[in-house]
Amino acid sequence: MLRTGRRTAKGVAGYDLTRLFVGSEGTLGVITEVTVALRPAPAQSLTMVAVFPSTAAAGAAVAEIAARGLTPSLLELLDQTHLRAIEAYQPMGLRTDAQALLLAAADTGTRAADDLADLAQVCESAGADEVYAATDAVEAAALLQARRLAHPAMEKFAADAYPGGNGGLVIDDVAVPRGSLAALLDGVARIAAECDVPIGVVGHAGDGNMHPNIVVDRADPASLERGRRAFDEIMRLGLDLGGTCTGEHGVGLLKRDWLAREIGPVGVRVHQAIKSALDPAGLLNPGKVL
Repeated sequence: MLRTGRRTAKGVAGYDLTRLFVGSEGTLGVITEVTVALRPAPAQSLTMVAVFPSTAAAGAAVAEIAARGLTPSLLELLDQTHLRAIEAYQPMGLRTDAQALLLAAADTGTRAADDLADLAQVCESAGADEVYAATDAVEAAALLQARRLAHPAMEKFAADAYPGGNGGLVIDDVAVPRGSLAALLDGVARIAAECDVPIGVVGHAGDGNMHPNIVVDRADPASLERGRRAFDEIMRLGLDLGGTCTGEHGVGLLKRDWLAREIGPVGVRVHQAIKSALDPAGLLNPGKVL
């Protein structure tokens, strides 16, 4: 039984075993207890949306927000595929003619209005067709609801896309430097056209972490193959842009080869050495990660 971490605000004694085990996807040990810290709830946030004529313009706005050191508490992106899917799933008056929508929030108390105005100015300068700030908590909640509906709306979009409800999603997870977000979005659109598969992109723009959702016909081997090819091309694009093959979802089975490409042969040997030391019999989540 190993207990990691400490109760002090700071501490660097030894290796950072907490992060090692949290990030190990169950391949190094079984976590039986978790102690978390509590933080005060943030101040009520102010929320806005910015509508863009292109995903590249939305990506440019995100890059400029990062370059200026602005720190919204939330910065989410929805592409046109998601906007149309959400509006079909639960009509709420979204601009389905837009190519991308940025949803931003500031929770900085008395500074929130000024911070939101700075975000709006960046979006307008990047070419936003429309910028709209919620006037009260009810409006803000309605705007946030659109983002929360993204996944169920895309599931219905996929099911309806092919006969017999056989449409399904391959949910990808790639993160790039925020300055490369526009290139990632343009690249995903190109990959969708080349592989002849619908791909909708949604994600955490403030982190450069996007989730391309690849729509496939689960009953059609050719469609599944095109989807897999698109998946791999998105992985390659993310790494070429200086990013990572997974921002938050983990490696599991699908991304083992891409992890090896990302961390290189020395990184693979270090991973394998740690695995061998802590799980010599290979009992813990076998076959995953590496």
